[in-house]
Amino acid sequence: MSPTAALPTFDLTATTSHWAEGGGIEVLPRIFEDAINLAVLRRPLPHDLLAGALAQTRAERPLAFSWRGAPDDGLRAALLESVHCPGASGPLVEDVVTLADAMACLFDTDEVGVRLRRMDAPMCPRFHCDNLPVRLVTTYLGPGSEWLPETAVNRAGLGAPTPGKPDIVREEGAIRRLEAGDVALLKGSGWVGNEARGLVHRSPAVGPDQQRLLLTIDPA
Repeated sequence: MSPTAALPTFDLTATTSHWAEGGGIEVLPRIFEDAINLAVLRRPLPHDLLAGALAQTRAERPLAFSWRGAPDDGLRAALLESVHCPGASGPLVEDVVTLADAMACLFDTDEVGVRLRRMDAPMCPRFHCDNLPVRLVTTYLGPGSEWLPETAVNRAGLGAPTPGKPDIVREEGAIRRLEAGDVALLKGSGWVGNEARGLVHRSPAVGPDQQRLLLTIDPA
């Protein structure tokens, strides 16, 4: 499957300081630029994909899919066995496989780690940066991940909270949020040359009647 099969192009790429965003897949390889630690593909989600995502939030049992391997028919079969209402979830499954394939191609790896989960509460509510090279994040339903421009970060506040540690956020109004459907590559502190510049981000607050359907993909 082509990694661009379900990733449409809508507009030109924009760069602001250390992040890049745009409506075409060409924005994602910009994560390899030294100055960039966030690349965001803005995309609307089609109705059939949203229907499959909604099916995962309406089931009584939470979806918690975790898988590692080649982004091929094995991943597709494992997803179809795990998702709720597989008959209505084909477009969702295909989108996950396409993104996994794109991730493997972009980072020249045979395997990827995939997690698709329904979230009823924030997984990482405190601002932090990941100790890994890079991660793909997309939210199908619910609020997207929140992140900070570098100018709004006090890195001395990162890590476990302790007495006297300063606040991480310098400017509350500077907090940014990814939108549902956005495909984001987050460069972490495990990326060689980016050890002190991992993107600072967190899980958003989830309301009492709100759920998230979150996909993360790591190159293995």
